[in-house]
Amino acid sequence: MIYRLGSIGDTIVALPCFHLIRKTFPASDRYVLTNLPFHQKASPVQDILKGTGLIQGWFDYPLKTRNPIDLLELRSKIVSWKPDVLIYLAAPRSRLSIIRDYLFFKTCGIRNIIGLPASDDLRNHRFDIESRLYEHEATRLARCLSSIGDAGLNERNSWDLQFTAEEEKKAVDSISVLGDCSYFFACCSGTKMPVKDWGQKNWEELICRLSERYADLGIAFIGSDDEKQRCDVLKNIWKGPAVNLCGKLSPRESAVVLRRSVMFLGHDSGPMHLASAVHTPCVAIFSARNKPAVWFPFGYPVRHRVIYHHVDCSGCNLEECTENGKKCINSITVNEVLENIELLKNRLLLF
Repeated sequence: MIYRLGSIGDTIVALPCFHLIRKTFPASDRYVLTNLPFHQKASPVQDILKGTGLIQGWFDYPLKTRNPIDLLELRSKIVSWKPDVLIYLAAPRSRLSIIRDYLFFKTCGIRNIIGLPASDDLRNHRFDIESRLYEHEATRLARCLSSIGDAGLNERNSWDLQFTAEEEKKAVDSISVLGDCSYFFACCSGTKMPVKDWGQKNWEELICRLSERYADLGIAFIGSDDEKQRCDVLKNIWKGPAVNLCGKLSPRESAVVLRRSVMFLGHDSGPMHLASAVHTPCVAIFSARNKPAVWFPFGYPVRHRVIYHHVDCSGCNLEECTENGKKCINSITVNEVLENIELLKNRLLLF
């Protein structure tokens, strides 16, 4: 049993660990214990891993439940399955929460627990004094599983989503409306957290100016169905070939589109992590709700550019900012994003 909560981004950063687990336990049935989506835009773990062979199934439950009946039902399911090993891949938690998790899994009859972050060093992201950046979540998770091997974070195969032929075909068909356009941007202007939203006016100005600069390039907008109207406005601004795929593709099919694009433009979001997993360069616009670099696209700063402004309330971890007017992300200018697009394009010779 693999204990991992969250949605797209949380699953993507754990991909190398899922590959390591399959390599270590190739003959075992591997099930994920995960949470039900807490937001309509959130995609569960199984939407990313289904069909990859990395897992065979999952158990899910309501997030943050304290209902004794729910917990007893969950315990009953786990006991009935009789897992031999638990791989603990939870996000950083307090010592008390980890002890509580440990005791719960022990009452389920699981003898061997791997990856439990018993020390402060494993529970927290390391801080690099020179760069002033924190350790990436993928790196922390890999450290937690170091007892069973090297997760190979810098190896392409460790991020392989193993797309099916059907997923490849649907994605390719979806961008056929771009015609003979050899190069296109992928853009996701949506986010499930208001604090991460750069704002529609900023996106409209960016798309307008970028289109004037690269009128011969296409653009594909991806995201959830409720972002379709917002992206229709952006699509109509673009001077070249454009397609709005919001709500039309699964996360995995969207990842195939991202892999074929020359660059991803978007917020700190699940699609951004999908883009980094398929090795597409990202220009990502971040609020300062999290510590810098923990959730940056993996491969930063070599293959990605991130715009993150430090403010006095950085690390707030808020989903909505009502007191400070989102001064972190709202201080990011369109010119700044355009400059970062140019820097990344020239550094990697993208188009």
